[in-house]
Amino acid sequence: MANQTIGLMGRKIGMTQVFKDNGEKVAVTVVEAGPCTVLQVKTEDGSDGYNAIQLGFGTAKASKVTKAQAGHFEKAGAKAASQVKEFRLTKEQVAKYELGQTLTATDVFTAGTKVDIIGLSKGRGFAGVMKRYNFKGSIRSHGVHEFFRHGGSIGTRLTPGHVIKGKKMPGHMGDEQVTVQNLQIERIDAERNLIFVKGGIPGANGGFVTIRHAVKRKR
Repeated sequence: MANQTIGLMGRKIGMTQVFKDNGEKVAVTVVEAGPCTVLQVKTEDGSDGYNAIQLGFGTAKASKVTKAQAGHFEKAGAKAASQVKEFRLTKEQVAKYELGQTLTATDVFTAGTKVDIIGLSKGRGFAGVMKRYNFKGSIRSHGVHEFFRHGGSIGTRLTPGHVIKGKKMPGHMGDEQVTVQNLQIERIDAERNLIFVKGGIPGANGGFVTIRHAVKRKR
């Protein structure tokens, strides 16, 4: 069963700091959350067989959109979106939304809300095991040379006779989906649709993220 919680798509702006009423300084990440347009409403009674809403965020060039996608956006009375995501909800939650509706930050979140943020981590290219997995590396004495940053043995000659799947080895680092849970919204700028989230979030500045209500709320 998918997580049945509403959220928004947005764009990471960068980090700054805000001050609470008691003077405490808090490091926050600024996220442009929405506005998002409801592109489709799915119900378990319809042809889809489950309850969900599909949201669109950002704008895409007409040349980058297929005819099928253009028709889909036109049906909702919305411009072509660069990002499209679906949120599984309950039947009661889906009934609150309608096709073409615009959702802003204040429509979904309030200050103090706990949220999960999903984004793509920064791509680091090809990396060795020390950078990628924090391996210790080889010793620097007793005649060792040319193997200081290697990973050591990766298997055996006899049994099983091959490298085990999932072995930590050099390879592409980063550019993976990362979810940071239970972050707190410190402040919301309704006019500019900005959310100030305590702490850091995945990805580079300008990267797309998904913000949803926390599914594992800490009590």
